[in-house]
Amino acid sequence: MLFLEKILRSKAAVWTLLVLPGLWPLWPIFVRPDPSVTADALKYLLHHFGFVACVVLAVVLAFTPLRVLWPKWGVAQAVNRHRRLVGVAAFVYAALHVTTHFVYEGGLDVSFIPDIFRAVVSKPFQLTGLIAFTILLLLAVTSPNAAIKWLGGKRWKNLHRLAYVAAGLVAYHQAAARKIFPLQVLWIFVPLALLEIARVWKQRQVGRVVPKAS
Repeated sequence: MLFLEKILRSKAAVWTLLVLPGLWPLWPIFVRPDPSVTADALKYLLHHFGFVACVVLAVVLAFTPLRVLWPKWGVAQAVNRHRRLVGVAAFVYAALHVTTHFVYEGGLDVSFIPDIFRAVVSKPFQLTGLIAFTILLLLAVTSPNAAIKWLGGKRWKNLHRLAYVAAGLVAYHQAAARKIFPLQVLWIFVPLALLEIARVWKQRQVGRVVPKAS
């Protein structure tokens, strides 16, 4: 366990864990071509980046409840050192997903972007995905320390709670679009929901403990 803590405290190790899912599609497309993938490689990338964005977002949101529920667990303390890095990674994968969608629908001709945008807005599951992406973009832009100083700690913290709204929108987006099976959506987001419920319950229990007057 101490070895795992040491690994997770390393920013280089965390960078590696975050980059590997992005490199994974290279294997079935270029290294060892899989006909089921290469037949529509762009669609494969579209679904893959969306799936990874979901997983990374759920993972980073699980960091805080893990720390609250097990404050002395070294692994929870280690991963919490990288919350902003992992959060930005979730945005990057979401951006790759959105970009791939626009290319998939309209190719490299930017003149089609307004038409694609109107099509996105007209479909509820795509609209929720776009709103979630906008939230993640806002959070990524305000992730540097300079943004914390500019907004103030309390306002910055309240703003970044929108990540939970984004998670709810993403869960609906993926389930409704069936880009991943709804059962997989449950595997990703139900554990996060349970951790959050347990965190809230523990914090309320602690808040009810009133110290005796001396």
